[in-house]
Amino acid sequence: MTGCGAKKEDAAGGNAVKIKFATDAAYAPMEYMDKDKITGFDIDFLDAVMKEAGLSYDVTNTGWDTMLTSVQAGKEYQAGISSVSITDERKQTYDYSIPYFESTNMILVKEGSPVKSADDLKDKKVAVQISTTADTLMTKIMGGDNQSLKRMDNNTLAIMELENNGVDAVVADIAIIREYVKNNPDKKLVAIADSKNFESEYYGILLPKGSELKQKLDPAIKKVIEGGAYATIYKKWFGQEPDVKKLLEQK
Repeated sequence: MTGCGAKKEDAAGGNAVKIKFATDAAYAPMEYMDKDKITGFDIDFLDAVMKEAGLSYDVTNTGWDTMLTSVQAGKEYQAGISSVSITDERKQTYDYSIPYFESTNMILVKEGSPVKSADDLKDKKVAVQISTTADTLMTKIMGGDNQSLKRMDNNTLAIMELENNGVDAVVADIAIIREYVKNNPDKKLVAIADSKNFESEYYGILLPKGSELKQKLDPAIKKVIEGGAYATIYKKWFGQEPDVKKLLEQK
């Protein structure tokens, strides 16, 4: 589905310049393709933020690697939104908005698997999406040159590899794994949390270094979170209340 070029446009503003966002729409329920339309939590959240900021924008499904490289350049796309975890390593290359979502990684295995935590994955075959925090975490646990760590172009391919018995487990964001397990009960897959090895992460909107857009987005994000719109969107996609207080405490 990478490169479908689907767009969502905001009618707010009337500004002559549209802010162009890149995304990897393969992360249901965060961002994914519904026929020819990009939808998901991130997309609804972005719409609320851009309306609050009074900015016109569009979103294009570019795929993960293209999003990272193009946002870094800051020419074709001025920002990226795609469940991008804020990390110290990425901060060396990008700026971020303030955090807008708390996440963590989870392990996905088949029913009956002996795997109970990330420590059990050291001698197993594991699939992750390349250049994600799951990739970073499992590289530390398994070793960078470990041939049993399979780095896939997206999480859909990683999960397919598990279903086809090519790997013993997948490691990916909690929202993606929970959504897949919920929507595919016939697959007999199990989601495993591991708070010891996988700490909370926070997503931010990805920006080029020195982007002036941050000064416009941050106040709008804060208002969306504090004003109740965030909770409404969160409940729509996850069926529960977000911990807004904890989220606002993050820097």
